[in-house]
Amino acid sequence: MFVRFCARTLAGAALLAASWLAAPPVLAAAADYRFELAQAQPAGPGKTLVTVRIVHVPDSEPVPGAVVIESKAGMGPGGMADMTGKVTPLPADQPGLYRFEVATWMAGKWQVTLGAKVQGEAATVRGSVPFEAK
Repeated sequence: MFVRFCARTLAGAALLAASWLAAPPVLAAAADYRFELAQAQPAGPGKTLVTVRIVHVPDSEPVPGAVVIESKAGMGPGGMADMTGKVTPLPADQPGLYRFEVATWMAGKWQVTLGAKVQGEAATVRGSVPFEAK
């Protein structure tokens, strides 16, 4: 009986160790990232150039190579949630920065809302960045 108990205990320990070794590495959660406004500047009548960075919160490092898959803009921060503007992605001139031309046909408080795929992260990283259109 003691031999059976030891054999089962050893088999259970081996199975547990194998499951730990086979477990995938722990990845950062989408909540470990945030979007930050790098710059907002007028780009002609009714247009604003908005530059955003994605930051990995635990180490405060910018995230290069993300792919923005969702974008929208609106005047929600200015109390006019129904007012929206078209967001056009632009090429970035520096790694870790993401540029957009936003149709801000009215001066005031705007917000761009983005969703991005970050390398190594299964979930889409989402966030909003407020800015002032002039």
